[in-house]
Amino acid sequence: MNIGIIGTGFGSYHAELLRKMDHVDRVVIFGRNETKLQTLKADLGIEVTNSIDDILLDPEITVVDICLPSHLHSQYAIEALKNGKHVFCETPVCLELEDALAMKQAEEQSGKRVLVNQFIKFEPSYTYLQETIQNQKYGKLLSLTLKRETSPMWGDLGLNTITTNLMIHELDFLTWLFGATNLSNVWGAEAEDKKQAHVRASYQHHGTFAEIIVSSRMPAAFPFTVSFEAYFEQAKLVFHESDARDPIQTALYEYTSSGQQMLALNSVNPYEKSLEHAVQCFHNNSESLISLDYAIASLKLAIELRERLY
Repeated sequence: MNIGIIGTGFGSYHAELLRKMDHVDRVVIFGRNETKLQTLKADLGIEVTNSIDDILLDPEITVVDICLPSHLHSQYAIEALKNGKHVFCETPVCLELEDALAMKQAEEQSGKRVLVNQFIKFEPSYTYLQETIQNQKYGKLLSLTLKRETSPMWGDLGLNTITTNLMIHELDFLTWLFGATNLSNVWGAEAEDKKQAHVRASYQHHGTFAEIIVSSRMPAAFPFTVSFEAYFEQAKLVFHESDARDPIQTALYEYTSSGQQMLALNSVNPYEKSLEHAVQCFHNNSESLISLDYAIASLKLAIELRERLY
């Protein structure tokens, strides 16, 4: 399989991961910075180009990996599909629903596939949570709180952008768990500079309450943190991950009638697992956890939240 990467930002990391994977024979990356391209060529042993057509029009490229700003995803995904290529796209898949639906139409017309980097589905703690909910290991899930908190380090994450650019990961997970969900309530507060916000949204699904809390207005000293608390009929799971230290501190605790236990989970790179899953799905034409349909479902929720907040 030959893969063309568009963009040398996060695309550089994709190239590093892809070149070591099974079924990947050739990696070509497009960028505009010639110095960076030559560094990637020397360090990774991959092909480089400053012409995007070298990827989009090359009949030997089978997959286009799009690592551009989100507002450009739809344009280049559609071009790749029209040229008979599968697409792997960074998240969020798009910022507007009409762009994502245009991608879906192009996917259907081309007979090729679009997979989206919903990497949260490969995070070991979230995977464990999903499995315990599905097999009811602790009985029925009663309520779930998902959190993502950061200091102002990622640019504009005000009320007009935070749901698509930060909360989208929790929405990816929520739609994986429950499918279409009904938004019960949403509240948000924006900082004075309009680029930081704090949002809480709640949902109900067949008797289960779910809440998402995201904030981009934590103090500068506050570490980037993701966490969840899951209340079951017979247990509680508590997960917390923070980059306050190097290496990143991660812990998942189980509380049952037998006491407290720290659960040992496999240490995996979710970004690598997501890419690996996509490569396998393209190669085997198998079902995927990260289909465009999943991404559209979570984008719809993100946009609904944005419209009610802003």
